[in-house]
Amino acid sequence: MKRIARFHRVSEEQFAEDFKEAMPGFTDAEIHDIYGRIQLPTRATVGSAGYDFYSPFTFNLRPGEGIRVPTGIRVEMEDSWVLSLYPKSGLGFNYRLQLNNTVGIVDSDYFNADNEGHIIAQLTNDSRAGREMRIESGMGIIQGVFTEYGITTDDDTHELRHGGFGSTAKKKTL
Repeated sequence: MKRIARFHRVSEEQFAEDFKEAMPGFTDAEIHDIYGRIQLPTRATVGSAGYDFYSPFTFNLRPGEGIRVPTGIRVEMEDSWVLSLYPKSGLGFNYRLQLNNTVGIVDSDYFNADNEGHIIAQLTNDSRAGREMRIESGMGIIQGVFTEYGITTDDDTHELRHGGFGSTAKKKTL
């Protein structure tokens, strides 16, 4: 196996900023405690392709409800690799848990983004069976798989990332 990446926590300041935006109503002390519970992603077995990302707090999602989950995690990886994020299989199967962007794509240069490359998951319980989902702190919610990628022979991109989430989609003016 190639070893091409390392997970890190974002700073507590960055986590608090993103958490307050996503989850208003928590006190600074509660956010500090939640930050202390952040676990780095791990694989469950030696044959697992996916790294499990764990929820740093407990929440419920009724059918049709969504939530923005600041994971507190960033990833440093070699160039020409990407981290793809998917719902955990069991949650997808039992609750139709969805990532709102279908598949999350974390580029190698996202680590240096303005928000420290903070990986934030926007999740929706799309249950058609009317099942409420309860996620406990420390429970796996999404999984990340590293994939190597290539570029076209005529690629001449020289731009560097300056922003965070969504910054690579901004059109260049000619």
